[in-house]
Amino acid sequence: MSIQVGERLPEVVLKRINQGIESVDTRALFDGRKAVLFAVPGAFTPTCSEKHLPGFVQHFEDFRAKGIEVACLAVNDPFVMQAWAQSQHVPDGMIMLSDGNGDLTRALGLELDASAYGMGTRAKRFALYADDGVVQQLHVEEPGEYRVSSAEYMLEQV
Repeated sequence: MSIQVGERLPEVVLKRINQGIESVDTRALFDGRKAVLFAVPGAFTPTCSEKHLPGFVQHFEDFRAKGIEVACLAVNDPFVMQAWAQSQHVPDGMIMLSDGNGDLTRALGLELDASAYGMGTRAKRFALYADDGVVQQLHVEEPGEYRVSSAEYMLEQV
């Protein structure tokens, strides 16, 4: 069962590249702040690279103007996330999170079996809005869809 509105985000340690590889706890990332966390099935994949991440890059300042942090999550290693961020011109301040082992994805109950495509277990395409680490909104896409997890849709909802 997936996480529900009103529940606290699970405590999981993720990786990101800042000044080298850094371990970062979800409590440190989300407690005490408003944040949108969106997840993609894979860095460098078509919809993720052509629509999903670019939408959040384009609207990053709109979220910041509302006092909302933005974080992107993928079941990819931190080096892939760094290279993807560079190729997509991700602005400073947007958090690119590596859930390399899928720990947060599984804890959220939002895993996707993409083994038919040679990708193993990945995150479903979703976006959530959390305030002080508590989920206020959760929007999970149906397979093959891209609507309710877009930056534009999330901006309308928050």
